[in-house]
Amino acid sequence: MGALPKRKLSSRRRGNRRSQWNAVVLQLVSCQRCRAPHPSHHACPRCGYYKGRTAIEIPLPEEPGAAG
Repeated sequence: MGALPKRKLSSRRRGNRRSQWNAVVLQLVSCQRCRAPHPSHHACPRCGYYKGRTAIEIPLPEEPGAAG
């Protein structure tokens, strides 16, 4: 059997401990190149640019009728 608390934890102590359980809202900024929203300090998922340079290569979308 595990250890048991000697006294009841007050709601204030419990609340102070649980105050760190909050959800984090992403901070979105607009891309300087294509103006699409993306998380700050991350490369733009639409054009692949970060801080004025190409960070990731984004393939161009293919046209639906162009295959074959």
